[in-house]
Amino acid sequence: MNIPKHPNATPSLMVQGCTSDAGKTILVAALCRVLARRGVRVAPFKPQNMALNSAVTIDGGEIGRAQALQALAAGVPAHIDFNPILLKPSTDKRAQVIIHGKAMSDLNARDYHEYKPRAMKAVLESWERLCAAYDCVIVEGAGSPAEINLRDRDIANMGFAEVVDCPVILVADIDRGGIFAHFVGTLELLSPSEQARVKGFVVNRFRGDIGLLESGLRWLEERTGKPVLGVLPYLHGLYLDAEDALPRTKEAKTDAKLKVIAPAYPRISNHNDLDPLRFHPDVDFTIVGPHDTPPPCDLIVLPGSKAVQADLNWLRDMGWDEAIRRHLRYGGKVIGICGGLQMLGQQMHDPLGMEGKPGSAPGLGLLDFETTLAAEKRLENVSGALALPGTPLIKGYRIHMGVTHGPALQHPATSLDGEGGKCAEGAISADNQILATYCHGLFDEPDALAALLEWAGHKPSGRFDPNERRERDLNRLADAVEESLDLERLSEWLPLNEPIEAGLKS
Repeated sequence: MNIPKHPNATPSLMVQGCTSDAGKTILVAALCRVLARRGVRVAPFKPQNMALNSAVTIDGGEIGRAQALQALAAGVPAHIDFNPILLKPSTDKRAQVIIHGKAMSDLNARDYHEYKPRAMKAVLESWERLCAAYDCVIVEGAGSPAEINLRDRDIANMGFAEVVDCPVILVADIDRGGIFAHFVGTLELLSPSEQARVKGFVVNRFRGDIGLLESGLRWLEERTGKPVLGVLPYLHGLYLDAEDALPRTKEAKTDAKLKVIAPAYPRISNHNDLDPLRFHPDVDFTIVGPHDTPPPCDLIVLPGSKAVQADLNWLRDMGWDEAIRRHLRYGGKVIGICGGLQMLGQQMHDPLGMEGKPGSAPGLGLLDFETTLAAEKRLENVSGALALPGTPLIKGYRIHMGVTHGPALQHPATSLDGEGGKCAEGAISADNQILATYCHGLFDEPDALAALLEWAGHKPSGRFDPNERRERDLNRLADAVEESLDLERLSEWLPLNEPIEAGLKS
């Protein structure tokens, strides 16, 4: 792929990882917050993202959820240019290709590889707009730059960095082990010009005695000629939106009163919706993996899905259909969000073959409605109220291709504000045991979260605000980066001035 150079004078730095989930997303978010606290107008940027967690932008497009988090850290509204290419896998071999916020096509891996030169054009258009509008751009790579089979036509890592002449730092996760092999091996597999582009290393998720690590860090610097720019501590319990991976650990709680579970189906999407439940002190929340028996609980949440019919088949294969019916017979509650809503209905119709072969398939049959997949995706930020006591306010977004119709919708779950006034949406079953909605972010507002927990059987012991918690943790993360990274060295590439307001720090 012969792409002309696009050098620019806007300060920038690219964070690449030796592996997936090495810490690229949180390091970019931390640097955005560090710069924003210093009065720098900074933008996050990820040229190409593959993720099923997404967000709706201020300009009505769709980007990776991680870039929306980074925009929050930077103190700017999420925009389509922050993630110009988003790939949403629908199978192991195909993905929906979203360019500048809009779904363009579904391609298999080989066809997308041929499409990459056109994708790079969109990436560079966004890059140039960001460089013109911001003081600084912090870039996140994807996966690892050392994937030899993906080097040709690369637009996500070094291929992009070379075109725009962006300096790079490498991050590795020491908690998983093997960081010295990761750093040295990654560097060895890069071309000479790419090796020169790497300015240093960052060790992520360290816990223990730093003194025991120092001899290894000295060896690494001597072996590669590159500096270790810092060692970031393992920060437990960070409430930050994951790019795609499900949580590694369960939050430890001693006083949880309400037991909530959710299935980890193969194409689970926007599982960030569940974060307020994971972190609420009163909730014992569990993601139930494949072949694990759903445990007794008070509430089952069916989250979003990128392949609803396939994931519903998986639910049946894993015995969830009978487990849900048994749960309801014993008086339990169920919430379905987006794809989870569609699963709860009588039928799902896919006449255009949007998720596989054209045709129809039965749903769980728990709510009296049917869903038809349409070609056009609905993308909108929404606000309104829940149809629960106190009509608590909700704010979130809708992002789906299904059109749902049927008698159950006459008992809506929400009332949303729209251009034509109030709009009823979703459904609550006549027996008040099932609630279904297309609204992502259902649990994000503290009053709505409290009302939903009370609906599920537990009156919360105190107020929990997910948004305040996320803000505190962004500042906690930025504090750790300021303490642990060599900011003087980073100032060679970034405008790291002194903080203009001490009050912005946690």
